[in-house]
Amino acid sequence: MMPTATVAPGARRDSKFNVGLVQMSCSTDPDANLNKAIAGIREAAANGAEVVCLQELFRSQYFCREENAALFDLAETIPGPSTEALAAVAKELKVSIVASLFEKRAQGLYHNTAAILDADGSLVGIYRKMHIPDDPLYYEKFYFTPGDLGFQNFETRYSRIGVLVCWDQWYPEGARITSLQGANVLFYPTAIGWHPSEKQLYGEAQLDAWRTIQRAHAIANGVFVAAVNRTGFEGPPGNGLEFWGNSFLADPFGRVMVQAPANEEKVLVAECDPKQMDEVRRNWPFLRDRRIDAYSPITNRWLG
Repeated sequence: MMPTATVAPGARRDSKFNVGLVQMSCSTDPDANLNKAIAGIREAAANGAEVVCLQELFRSQYFCREENAALFDLAETIPGPSTEALAAVAKELKVSIVASLFEKRAQGLYHNTAAILDADGSLVGIYRKMHIPDDPLYYEKFYFTPGDLGFQNFETRYSRIGVLVCWDQWYPEGARITSLQGANVLFYPTAIGWHPSEKQLYGEAQLDAWRTIQRAHAIANGVFVAAVNRTGFEGPPGNGLEFWGNSFLADPFGRVMVQAPANEEKVLVAECDPKQMDEVRRNWPFLRDRRIDAYSPITNRWLG
């Protein structure tokens, strides 16, 4: 059984820390994908990373392109085989790891879940994806029950972090709530790409919108934002997804610090300094000027 993290609240919240992002392509072999992810973590750690984030559902190809009950066999428990393997690596390398997994919570109950492992190998906690899409080639509602743990922060050895997953990245509410709990960085493990029939007409605008919304979260909350996407083409030639990579880290003013290419596997490492958050929030005091007395209508579905 994995140990429970015992890091004291607030530990190292103001210290600099190095973030590692592992962008990779995936095969149909879960073990090979796990080994590739571990190799990416090792590369990130060798380059100074202290908190390493893997892409969404990194153990497999993005299976939600189809509705196939047999693919539930890809799911595993948390703790389980993948978290045990990653915990050993975390402890060996003294790094914290954000790992996105297909969680089997119980028979017939599954989640899209990120496990947060600390530098001593302990399981700090889990975040279950709150927003579940249902679009062509993104049939996630067939597989995943919406998260029931809310938006959270996790205290790791190196920093206090927030974790959300993919479709969550389009919702400012999730970013705000997570940031208000004190996170220095919001991690978004991601699997997003182009439909072959749409790329020529909409591809550039889609990628720009994806990058813009997450940079906006950084600006609006004065927080670092890390998006970790997969790369490569998955599925049949005419009806698959071309994942657009472009994993990146933005600073609290929304400036892109490092970014991966679209079509290559890449490990990124960059330093985050919470003092930048102080500087940005003092000069752009959005948190100070929030009208918390006037926001209750936001919990309604529609106001028209």
